[in-house]
Amino acid sequence: MMEFAALTFGLLASVILSAAQRNRKLARPHPPLLLYVGYLLCGVSAGIALVLSYIALTLIAGS
Repeated sequence: MMEFAALTFGLLASVILSAAQRNRKLARPHPPLLLYVGYLLCGVSAGIALVLSYIALTLIAGS
């Protein structure tokens, strides 16, 4: 299950970043859905980083 989530997250991030780069090259504004999904991916990435940092710190402190 974790592999599917990581694959889906990576694929979605790749598509969003490619679309944003193309829009920037063509000097077009980003559609609202692209911005919302981009911010969602940013938030999920930050949340995962915080959770993994917490787990690492508790394992270090517990040992």
